[in-house]
Amino acid sequence: MRSVLVQLSMILVLTMMGNAQGPAPSAADRNPAASKPGEIVEVDKSLDPCADFYEYACTNWMKKNPIPGDHASWGSFDELYERNLAVLRDILEKAAANDPQRSPVMQKIGDFYAACMDEPAVNKSGYKPLNPELDRIAAVKDKTQMIEVMSHEELVGPNPLLGFGASPDFHNADMTVAYIDQSGLTLPDRDYYLKDDAPTLGIRKAFVDHMQKMFVLLGQPQDQASHHADTVLKIETALAQASMDRTLRRDPANRDHKMRLAEIQASAPNFHLDHYFAVSGAPHFEELNVVNPDYFRQVNTLVDSTALEDWKVYMTWQMVNNAAQWLSEDFVQEDFKFRQAITGQKELPVRWKRCVNAVDTYLGEALGQPYVDATFGAQGKERMLKMVDALEKSLNRNIDELPWMTPETKKQALIKLAAIRNKIGYPDKWRDYSKLRVDRADLVGNVLRAGEFESNRQLEKIGKPVDKLEWGMTPPTVNAYYSGSNNEIVFPAGILQPPFFDNSMDDPVNLGGIGLVIGHELTHGFDDKGRKFDAKGNLRDWWTEKDAKEFEQRAACIDKEYSGFVAIDDLHLNGKLTLGENTADNGGARIAFMALHDLMAQAKQNLSDKIDGYTPDQRYFLGFARVWCENNTPEILRLGVRTDPHSPGRWRVNGVVQNMPEFRQAFGCKSGQPMAPINACRVW
Repeated sequence: MRSVLVQLSMILVLTMMGNAQGPAPSAADRNPAASKPGEIVEVDKSLDPCADFYEYACTNWMKKNPIPGDHASWGSFDELYERNLAVLRDILEKAAANDPQRSPVMQKIGDFYAACMDEPAVNKSGYKPLNPELDRIAAVKDKTQMIEVMSHEELVGPNPLLGFGASPDFHNADMTVAYIDQSGLTLPDRDYYLKDDAPTLGIRKAFVDHMQKMFVLLGQPQDQASHHADTVLKIETALAQASMDRTLRRDPANRDHKMRLAEIQASAPNFHLDHYFAVSGAPHFEELNVVNPDYFRQVNTLVDSTALEDWKVYMTWQMVNNAAQWLSEDFVQEDFKFRQAITGQKELPVRWKRCVNAVDTYLGEALGQPYVDATFGAQGKERMLKMVDALEKSLNRNIDELPWMTPETKKQALIKLAAIRNKIGYPDKWRDYSKLRVDRADLVGNVLRAGEFESNRQLEKIGKPVDKLEWGMTPPTVNAYYSGSNNEIVFPAGILQPPFFDNSMDDPVNLGGIGLVIGHELTHGFDDKGRKFDAKGNLRDWWTEKDAKEFEQRAACIDKEYSGFVAIDDLHLNGKLTLGENTADNGGARIAFMALHDLMAQAKQNLSDKIDGYTPDQRYFLGFARVWCENNTPEILRLGVRTDPHSPGRWRVNGVVQNMPEFRQAFGCKSGQPMAPINACRVW
């Protein structure tokens, strides 16, 4: 799933210490902010747009928009996210009133929120709500039973040792298959266990100190807590060594290993997968995708060589770490203190924000129903569909006119484009949460039951047709995504607001905002990863050999270009990790610009007319930059280089405009200036 933004600071607030069920969605773009809805950026006219367009467009914004204490970055996504939080809070405060006339949906979300907001009760409970889970781990007598308890742990929260779930079959995208994958790490990426540069060593030390303190909070003596922290680090380092790095994982071919169940059981017998799957309650299956077979072969030895008591320490850590943010204040503060080392975030968000996030995380499509009623109507959906149609027509023309692609491959590309499914605003069919029990006096229980409910919902899909109506994001989410296996673009209602789309602004600014985002998601279907899926979502090579080589040559230019950009200090971007997003940014900008000219021609508008002293073309690029102006902590920039497939806002802007002759013409740049290099890159 390729998304237009990754908001690391907010994702980390809730999920950095946990492992998501199933393969992590490819999040797409961190989106920075504008000062007021409907207002174009206040440029610094003392600067030359052809020397550094980001500085020209964003310097004044950055000065006026410091990072709030409860964020690690600040930009358009954060600004809009905060506005959405206020709307959701109002909904949840009313739903939590315990009115007997509440609808079932309002009862569920209201009671979950009420349980979360009852801080005195949560503090009084300490870690007692976790005792049944901790006792279950303590009672493990052998490694077969250990695997069974790990399976239970994955159902309710963390993913120790491995991840198990359901996903579309790479070669029959209409059907759902089981998969198992590497998992079990606390830190954001395997490199945090394996690299020895000073910042990484500092984070590892902070991690060990943090685990010691958490074990002490569980009542362990200091010496025992220290030993247990070292034990967890040793196990997770071994798991990291066996894990495939995220750059290699970008290629779907590296994650495509369908095997017979008996084959993987023979290859990794110490996982006792028959017991693992039995405890999970998953439907019976004979085949599954083993995402990283080498991981299971290597860790099979680790399971045997590591003492049972050490595994129990690791399992305890995984469970406590996963639940820490919902325990008493001493656990919450220690959990946040460590997160600060990763993100540089200065303050813990106030409780109501964390509780709104919790409801959206665990009951997102229930909360999404009143949210959509309050913020997004049929008119908004109609406007978006018209804009998507305009962008698809532009991409159609762009593909048709490509000089480097042969007619044979163009034909297949246009078939795929025509088949892309568009999902706008909210699902046509809402998720049913009626089987999930929510208790307004049991926060941790609600979290664990909600985790199990979602795990079961996912596992029940195995062996069944893919539900093409399902969404991978909740309606309030400030994001968007493209899914290669579903060949669809999805735009939740949460992002369809200023500054991305503003009804008070002219077409150039809106096309530079939400128009470029639409173009970005469409282009994901044809980036280095998306191009490997066909119109039906199957992993199939539909390219001629010549065209594939032409694509790789052009993609290599983007890779090299962005690898030359510096995120912070001497830390360069990873051009291969960010290749898909950079390709989508560049292609999206071009087709949104084409759509703008098409719309203006249809309306017989003059391209030389100015508003606030800027032509439509200039306003398009300023609208684009406005969306990506941002401030980041040094820590979040370092984290992004390792984990984020998106470039920082500065390079999302400058990296795109320096590849566009349209920008040079709009601002009168001379060939050879920084924003008008002699050798520009272009894929789409």
